Amino acid sequence: MMSLCPNPNPSFLHLHHHRHRHRRRPFFVRSLDAAQSFDFESRAVDRLNAKSKLKIAVVGFGNYGQFLARTFAAQGHTLLAHSRSDHSAAAAAIGASFFRDPHDLCEQHPDVVLLSTSILSAADVLNTLPLGRLRRSTLFADVLSVKEFPRNLLLSALPPDFDILCTHPMFGPESARHGWAGLPFVFDKVRIGESEERISRCNRFLEIFEKEGCRMVEMSCAEHDHKTAESQFLTHTIGRILAKLGPEDVDIGTKGYQTLLELVQNTCNDSFDLYNGLFMYNKNATELLDRLDFAFTELKKELFGNLHDILRKQLFENPEESNEYIARHNLLVGKCDWVQACQTEVT
Repeated sequence: MMSLCPNPNPSFLHLHHHRHRHRRRPFFVRSLDAAQSFDFESRAVDRLNAKSKLKIAVVGFGNYGQFLARTFAAQGHTLLAHSRSDHSAAAAAIGASFFRDPHDLCEQHPDVVLLSTSILSAADVLNTLPLGRLRRSTLFADVLSVKEFPRNLLLSALPPDFDILCTHPMFGPESARHGWAGLPFVFDKVRIGESEERISRCNRFLEIFEKEGCRMVEMSCAEHDHKTAESQFLTHTIGRILAKLGPEDVDIGTKGYQTLLELVQNTCNDSFDLYNGLFMYNKNATELLDRLDFAFTELKKELFGNLHDILRKQLFENPEESNEYIARHNLLVGKCDWVQACQTEVT
């Protein structure tokens, strides 16, 4: 029969007590708010964000190219810049890399080459780019104010593997100084490859403008040029006609007159090369000028035809006042040669 040991081993009792006390020690769970090196979710988000960014080469880094590039940089895209003039300081100010040599630019293998030149110089600038140094699937986009001309230019000058996206942000530094929200952005996916990567790249570029709140309008290049001849070219033409008149700001000017002064300022702030390009490279512009000239001629005929009717009525119904009216009429005729021609036709 076994009996309990009256004097158990003290070391055994100490070990047993220690284990028992350890099992009852409370277990605490702590969480850290900051992302750790093993935070795979954070890493995945970073990789996703990086994948959504583009490396954009802005070719033609003048006033308008810099205007667009500032927003591109603010959204986190990598910016490369090239121009015939030295705009390295402006590029550095927004974190862009400036390249004087187009070979050095193309060796950076941008995802998107954005043509932001004047309309008149677009072909010459495009011909200076060493296309063989770019990846064969590079996306070319433009922001010229006419669309059929750059569409045909890019289709003829670029290898067939290159993607082409013709766009027109219908705003500039002056009209969009308070933001791009609600302003129209016209685009035409002229040639985009069928692969998921190339479709995604095109959409990511368009998303730049969507994120700024632009009103996205997909439209063919031909339709764009037809509609902008009625709006953009007409606006610039009226503004420059008014500028030739030399209107002055007066303290009793109406709101309508102030609007005309603003139109002169907005249109004449753009270079004449831009206006000339709108005329030279939009086949609808010549027709619009003819219609404008015809409309002005018709308006003059209506005004002075009405004047002659009034004079004729006054001559026959109020003979005693005829000398006074004849004097007034001759004064008007003396001021305008074309009024004299109208008078001859009536009489």
